[in-house]
Amino acid sequence: MYVISIAADLAGCHPRTLRIYEERGLLSPVRRHRIRLYSERDIQRVRLIRYLTEEKGLNLAGVRLLLQIQEHYREELTWVFEEDADARLDDARARSADEERPRKGGRGR
Repeated sequence: MYVISIAADLAGCHPRTLRIYEERGLLSPVRRHRIRLYSERDIQRVRLIRYLTEEKGLNLAGVRLLLQIQEHYREELTWVFEEDADARLDDARARSADEERPRKGGRGR
């Protein structure tokens, strides 16, 4: 966990930027005795926010909406991908079992 000055340095921004992100609901650092503490995940989120605003041109309202969508569908998408992975694994197992069975009507040696 990092105090705001260290977190800002690690994220490449000013401490006021972190306060603004918190005010806008983009960031929720842990607080202990009125001191904001930022995790590595918080710092990664700040870097993502800065990338979306500086490189992609989104405003903070757009970033907030995008992050809300991402968080809302993360569990659902994870479930979809896990199901897809399970189906692919089942297909691979079936192909493997087919290859191991002796073939009928093949060449006799």
